Amino acid sequence: MKKVKLLVVDDASFIRDLVKKAVKDRFPHFIFEEAINGKKAMSMLEKSEYDLVLCDWEMPELSGLELLQWMRNEYQYNKTPFIMVTSRGDKENVVQAIQAGVSEYIGKPFSNDQLVKKVIKVLSKRLPRDVLEGKATKSALESSVSQGSISALGAKAVGGAPAKAPPQKAAPAQSGSVAALTGGTSAAAKPQAGKKPTKGPAQLRVHDKTIPCEIQDISLKEAKVIASREHGIPQLLDTAVIDLQQNDSAGDVARINCLIHTLQAPEKNINAGNIVISVVFVDEDPQKFDYLSKFIASGSGKKYW
Repeated sequence: MKKVKLLVVDDASFIRDLVKKAVKDRFPHFIFEEAINGKKAMSMLEKSEYDLVLCDWEMPELSGLELLQWMRNEYQYNKTPFIMVTSRGDKENVVQAIQAGVSEYIGKPFSNDQLVKKVIKVLSKRLPRDVLEGKATKSALESSVSQGSISALGAKAVGGAPAKAPPQKAAPAQSGSVAALTGGTSAAAKPQAGKKPTKGPAQLRVHDKTIPCEIQDISLKEAKVIASREHGIPQLLDTAVIDLQQNDSAGDVARINCLIHTLQAPEKNINAGNIVISVVFVDEDPQKFDYLSKFIASGSGKKYW
């Protein structure tokens, strides 16, 4: 039976592991290979065939958009499904990806369920259901018998048939609209009234909420922000994206992938209106480290991504 092979491309090993785990929990029979950037992915695509590419946008050497454009211009890869997995959720970025030929688009942070639904939507258009679910067809079983694969069939009889997959909801009709790919975009962060930020306003995005906040402290490895409880409280170990707004310009925003590390009340009061959130950065892009260095030193810097 055909093996389903996916290529996961991201410069951050943490994000690659996150993507693989989310999909493998639902499809344990899938085969995964990974690349640290678009250049490495290009080399791997030239040597092997993949059923799906899940790729970040912002990467050193060759970005996800550049990889997608190259694939769509090459005959042997121009039909390969491509899901962009990125913190770039702005309308203009989504439109750019659509124009380049992206199959689907999902913003960071994402839930496992959101990612799996995108994967099912894309692969179900190309693969038979039995291949997608890892089930051998009747003809495949008969072929195994004719070839003398008795041991393989014996193992199947002992282990039992694979569990029937839960019914999937029908995928929505394909649409060229931005909303169909992103589910909407978040608004620019605004500082809370009466608060003077240390390094400027920011917003923290987890998969189900956007939390306006202010930066209390920041380093190359982590940041501490304060936010109002009225906007919701994230869960410990949630993946997130922190948007750092520069120079009071809503258009100059840096996006850093992170993990919720600690949650703390700033005062010993059950009615405390604020919460202090510590996040650990998981990006491994040298450009982002360089940007953070300048941001920490001066509170402003050139927009890199």
